[in-house]
Amino acid sequence: MGHALCVCSRGTVIIDNKRYLFIQKLGEGGFSYVDLVEGLHDGHFYALKRILCHEQQDREEAQREADMHRLFSHPNILRLVAYCLRERGAKHEAWLLLPFFKRGTLWNEIERLKDKGNFLTEDQILWLLLGICRGLEAIHAKGYAHRDLKPTNILLGDEGQPVLMDLGSMNQACINVEGSRQALTLQDWAAQRCTISYRAPELFSVQSHCVIDERTDVWSLGCVLYAMMFGEGPYDMVFQKGDSVALAVQNQLSIPQSPRHSSALRQLLASMMTVDPHQRPHIPLLLSQLEALQPPAPGQHTTQI
Repeated sequence: MGHALCVCSRGTVIIDNKRYLFIQKLGEGGFSYVDLVEGLHDGHFYALKRILCHEQQDREEAQREADMHRLFSHPNILRLVAYCLRERGAKHEAWLLLPFFKRGTLWNEIERLKDKGNFLTEDQILWLLLGICRGLEAIHAKGYAHRDLKPTNILLGDEGQPVLMDLGSMNQACINVEGSRQALTLQDWAAQRCTISYRAPELFSVQSHCVIDERTDVWSLGCVLYAMMFGEGPYDMVFQKGDSVALAVQNQLSIPQSPRHSSALRQLLASMMTVDPHQRPHIPLLLSQLEALQPPAPGQHTTQI
């Protein structure tokens, strides 16, 4: 969406002929930074994601992330406001201008509650899960998979609605693996792009002849559901203690008993955390089950967070 960008004065930039004022840094990763900026034309706040591009491949990946955003116009998927590439000598920065969500991420909400000794209620969990599933349904319907679903990649809107972000790891949903070289390439890619404690078992040791499909997202969704239920992902502590997540995910997950959760919710979680991907449900089935479990009046504020 346009390539016109300049730093026109200290603290302001122009993207697509609109001026934005730098407010503060929001965060940074290995090769990217996120800044809070204000649109001087509308007074709205935006998140400006700046990706450092050292090589042509980096630029192509940044462009692809922007293209993934542009595929969707969905309330549960983060929209792209603008994209441009900025030259810095021999290097480039790709800039993605995105809406700013003041409530932060689902993980921020889980931690905020945990600090008070609280958890999301089952009604809140079901409402959030429904929105996440609808976002995934839209992604899968276009033949893609998210591949890096986790609580830090789910934003919360003003009404608490979940919005999927960070589409940089998205790739085609169905991958036919035909040979050990392709299997190893996919395994190495997953090790770099799919967060280890939310990564599906079939991505840790990719078989030489197999089909990897969008149900890797269903496993990750199960990990997200577990985090909403218990305040941490099922394999977060395994990773933090330095134990093998790759080994841990090969065994059926033991779900703690809690009076906060119905047997129906526990069964839903167990189905998502099925080790054999071919026995794992697809999103449409989960959606139909979720819709049946929704409280009688899902529009009530009691189900929102």
